[in-house]
Amino acid sequence: MADGELTIRTAREEDAAELLSIYAPYVRDTVITFELEAPSAEEFAGRIRNTLRKYPYLVAQSGGVLLGYAYASPFKTRAAYDWAAETSVYVRTGLRGRGTGTALYGALEQALRSMNIQNLNACITWPNPESVGFHEKFGYKTVGRFTQCGFKGGAWRDVVWMEKHLGSHETPPKPIIPFPELERES
Repeated sequence: MADGELTIRTAREEDAAELLSIYAPYVRDTVITFELEAPSAEEFAGRIRNTLRKYPYLVAQSGGVLLGYAYASPFKTRAAYDWAAETSVYVRTGLRGRGTGTALYGALEQALRSMNIQNLNACITWPNPESVGFHEKFGYKTVGRFTQCGFKGGAWRDVVWMEKHLGSHETPPKPIIPFPELERES
């Protein structure tokens, strides 16, 4: 692990190659993501850019080394779903269990709450007790399971959806504040 204090900051497109080095082993060696081939650094940079148009994309670093990242994306694209977001977190192989994911998810949640997001949703390959336990620690509850909906690693895979409510679901809801506007205010 890199020496130094853990800091969380907004991702930049120039982080793409290093973030891809964190993500690629998940694609290549696990069924955690249903992506079958790792994207190019250019495609990954585009994902960062597109996410940051509305949502947070955060990185954890220590001693100048990126240790992990977390981001939010639309749960669904229709306007009535604007108050729900899907969350994702990835930590460098060999560094899980040291607080990086917890720090990232805490910062991500804080940003999403500030945006007036009400629901957080996480899609997790089943079985995956480590990820389910991590999300339960944050207050997520399992709300659904889809069976044999993805084929990876030579087998059909299930997924579970977990959900957490951030807000009180006021009527009418407060408008969503895009993440770039929050950053300008800080």
